[in-house]
Amino acid sequence: MTQSPAFFSASVGDSVTITCQASENIYNYLAWYQQKQGDPPKLLIYSTNSLANGVPTRFSGSRSGTQFSLKISGLQSEDVASYYCQQYNSNPPTVIQVMTKITQENR
Repeated sequence: MTQSPAFFSASVGDSVTITCQASENIYNYLAWYQQKQGDPPKLLIYSTNSLANGVPTRFSGSRSGTQFSLKISGLQSEDVASYYCQQYNSNPPTVIQVMTKITQENR
């Protein structure tokens, strides 16, 4: 599993897309997590595009073949965090090591 980009800055209101590339077919067995400093990871999306309970609808997930995407439509200040994907098609579940860190940019 590879994820990109590793780090970028964005402003409130921006649309942000993070991609995760699998090396083989993992079907829809992919989840996205958000982690804020000092907090445990929070599940955002499971089964590629299903929102976890309480997750705002500005978060969405999609798949094209073995490439998976997490989109944040209208970034909010509380979305500043690290994001990562996890495949659970095969055991053990694989969490990619490089997280995508979003920081807030002042314009």
